[in-house]
Amino acid sequence: MSTAFVAGATGFTGREVVRLLVAARITAVAHVRPDSPGLETWRERFAAIGASVDTTAWDAQALATTIRRLRPELVFCLIGTTQKRGRRAAAAGRSAENYETIDYGLTKLLVDACVAAGHRPRFVYLSAAGASERAGSPYGRARWKAEQAVRTSGLPYTIARPSFIVGSDRDEPRPAELWGARAVDGLLAAVGGIGFRTLRDRYRSTTNTVLAGALARLAQDPAAADATIESEDLR
Repeated sequence: MSTAFVAGATGFTGREVVRLLVAARITAVAHVRPDSPGLETWRERFAAIGASVDTTAWDAQALATTIRRLRPELVFCLIGTTQKRGRRAAAAGRSAENYETIDYGLTKLLVDACVAAGHRPRFVYLSAAGASERAGSPYGRARWKAEQAVRTSGLPYTIARPSFIVGSDRDEPRPAELWGARAVDGLLAAVGGIGFRTLRDRYRSTTNTVLAGALARLAQDPAAADATIESEDLR
């Protein structure tokens, strides 16, 4: 039985990845921040489906020790933040929470921890469509930097680049994102009808359950090793 360490396990996609790993008889270790206000609730939820919870702090040395102890064959990095969360963190006087410190910074920290552990798990990174060094948004540029940290780490990896991720069971409503996804999907349906099928398939939305299924499958697929998987192949 393989072991998978899932960072971002409480997220919209992460929780579904954990569920699917357990269903596939993989030992799933769901990482939850030790200061998470919902820690006990998540312990109960994950225990109910047969997963365990790890609460190692986001510290490179501590995470390296955990990875060395668990020796997972798979490490999923499904983390990210939003501008809204960043504003809440600033209002509460917490340290800066933005795309640079979370989407890139914590990904780089987890990559470095795996390398320092002397272990070589498949590192599965959830990026985003349009990630690029020249992306027009800080989000796209931070995701690109995170991708580069993964690619240059020496670890085997799989990078996934979905477009909008939608679904009915988000903990944090995102009406603007939902309406944006609907608008983009409508436009893409139109351009797909006149021949631009690749463009349509790359940027149309997907659900967290479909995406999680693709991540769980690709993580174990030898053909997806050291590969960047675009949105059209995540369905």
